[in-house]
Amino acid sequence: MDLLELNFRLMGLTQIALALIHLGFEQRFDWKRDLAGISLLNRQLMYVHTFFVAFAVFLMGCLNLFAPAALLEPSSLSVWVAVGLAVFWAARFYTQFLVFDRRLWLGRGFETLAHVVFGFAWLWYTVSYAIVAADGWTQ
Repeated sequence: MDLLELNFRLMGLTQIALALIHLGFEQRFDWKRDLAGISLLNRQLMYVHTFFVAFAVFLMGCLNLFAPAALLEPSSLSVWVAVGLAVFWAARFYTQFLVFDRRLWLGRGFETLAHVVFGFAWLWYTVSYAIVAADGWTQ
């Protein structure tokens, strides 16, 4: 196994873990209390969208963990998948630093740590997929 394949397998493990973390969002963020005052549709949208984001991240993780060679072999499909995933994680990185208000994390121990750790994860994913996309694009 080469270093790039190992990198993708590690990304897969962290993405699966990230997907599983979503299972605790309702309790961690006290959604029962916070969402009680919004309409049923908006409340259900919150849960459904969270589930599908977690599900998509879980599937990304499975692809990286169990089939990294499929992403790393140069083909038009693997290049486009890598481009799509790089854009997805670049958008998530952008959101982390330019959409979320700093007051949510700045100066708050656990929240600051989580913000920085996840920011590095989004950057790691973005760069890894971009490298594969660029390499495949030139072949």
